[in-house]
Amino acid sequence: MAQQTTAAPAQAAAKSAPAARRTRAIHGQRRAFWLFVGPFLIGLAVFVYFPIIWSAFLSFFDAQGTVTPTKFVGLGNYVTMLSDQAFVSSLVTFTAFAVLIVPTTFALSLFLAVLVNRVRVARAFFRSVFFLPTACSYVVASLIWKLSIFNGVRFGMANTLLGWIGVEPISWLSSLDPPWYWLVIVTARLWLQAGFYMILFLAALQNINPELYEAAFVDGAKPGWPVFRHITLPLLRPTSISVLLLCLIAAYQAFDEFYNLLGAVEYARPPLVYLYQLALGSQQNFGLGSAGSLILAAIIAVVTVLQGKLLGFGRPSD
Repeated sequence: MAQQTTAAPAQAAAKSAPAARRTRAIHGQRRAFWLFVGPFLIGLAVFVYFPIIWSAFLSFFDAQGTVTPTKFVGLGNYVTMLSDQAFVSSLVTFTAFAVLIVPTTFALSLFLAVLVNRVRVARAFFRSVFFLPTACSYVVASLIWKLSIFNGVRFGMANTLLGWIGVEPISWLSSLDPPWYWLVIVTARLWLQAGFYMILFLAALQNINPELYEAAFVDGAKPGWPVFRHITLPLLRPTSISVLLLCLIAAYQAFDEFYNLLGAVEYARPPLVYLYQLALGSQQNFGLGSAGSLILAAIIAVVTVLQGKLLGFGRPSD
């Protein structure tokens, strides 16, 4: 009887030992999770979410020269921004930039991906060469474009090349008729981002089953545009939609190349440059700047959702 009395607690202790180890392991994993993720979440909350919430709050107040709300104006800042011709003009500038940069980036990155995918020798070298500009700063690239390649003087690289065929020097960044500054801005952005989207297309191309091409050739298809049109392009549809969405969002965020190449000229000023001048320039109007930022964020969200719907983002491939 005494042996049974002492055996029962021992069996219970033996059964509870694995459960206690599992509990300690779970607690250890949770501590490790919060140890690694906690600082990131704190930084995200302090430097991202709190400024966004404060900016939304500030947009309903008159806050010029201070980030402290002073006078409640309701939707007045939003009405002012939507009736501000300079802000509307900056949205038109963005639209022109998006019309130029989105299709050219898509076509060039797809073209480079197809070329690199067909290369059989030194593929890693060419992949790195085209991707390396992505690591370059927009400011540095803008200065190179402005001071070296498209310098408006006779000895700039572009003007030197044109001089060899008898063309007079062109003031690339100050000429409005025709607006040559678009060529400078678009080529700088293309050089910086085409390599990144090329990698996305290249990964998608390498995931296409080669048996599909072999079956097409057995059925009489000839290599070239028909195979690319009817096999490659449809299979690249998810990647193509993602690239178009990312290109459009990146176009909305254009700032560095415009600011460093053109300064703050009114004829080519995207929304972010105008809002930067409005909120952090001489006016220091944080209320209007916050309202303009939220209007721009809403436009980006609406256009992105509509574009995703039209292009079938997330829809399975045929």
